[in-house]
Amino acid sequence: MATPTVRSAAPGDPTGSVEMGSFEPTQEGLALPQPPTFATSAEERLHRKQQLAGAFRIFGRFGFGEGVAGHITVRDPEDPDMFWVNPFGMSFRHIRVSDLILVDHTGVVRHGDKPVNRAGFVIHSAVHEARPDVVAACHAHSVYGKAWSALGRPLDPITQDACALYGNHTVVTDGAGAVVVDAEAGRALAAGLGGHSMCFHRNHGIFTVGRTVAEAAWWFVTTERNCQAALLAEAAGTPTQIDHENAVFTREQTGSPYAGWFSFQPLWDEIVRTDPDLFD
Repeated sequence: MATPTVRSAAPGDPTGSVEMGSFEPTQEGLALPQPPTFATSAEERLHRKQQLAGAFRIFGRFGFGEGVAGHITVRDPEDPDMFWVNPFGMSFRHIRVSDLILVDHTGVVRHGDKPVNRAGFVIHSAVHEARPDVVAACHAHSVYGKAWSALGRPLDPITQDACALYGNHTVVTDGAGAVVVDAEAGRALAAGLGGHSMCFHRNHGIFTVGRTVAEAAWWFVTTERNCQAALLAEAAGTPTQIDHENAVFTREQTGSPYAGWFSFQPLWDEIVRTDPDLFD
């Protein structure tokens, strides 16, 4: 297998973020919500599937759908070598918990009666195998992510939001532009992602991972918006970059797994209120 070509966004330890950072309450007696814990695998499985269906609805609302392209996966808590994913060819905006299918790492559908997107299976199975810490992963053919990926560059720290993944994302050029349908291509992308939370697959788009569906989905949402901001800024002139020290400081405050999970909560609250049928 060829060694994947990777460009790091910036020097530094991509895992060195403070867990709470600026999200730590400053007033005594107040506390922020935490990701839930569960007494049984069945309870955790249901929660993960509900979060997955909700994330699809949010992606659909934001216009991240592109025909049949795109997939979000979440590892099964009892059978971690399997993952739940969207059926091939179903609109993000219509997905319910009952529509999700369970796929093993060989691509066999173990629960459900709909097919899986082979490209989605190949990429996600490779990442889940290479990264035991990854619970969820997201990829979609969003407009600004596709456009920025074609530049073959990491995002520059030109805004506070862009600093959340400063030093914690890469650009992978192996297989750039080709549909990822074989296992070797999936492994190359997983190797290129490495220990980071996001990568741009050149000429393809954004790929994000997280310890929760909420975290992985938020990194995708904010990366897409950061791509939009960067493209607008570069179209207008030469953006001023945030210096390395302040970019790292900002990442430590806003780039932790908890920060990703917590930042997603307003979107989750909205979709639960407007799309209660996602729980069906």
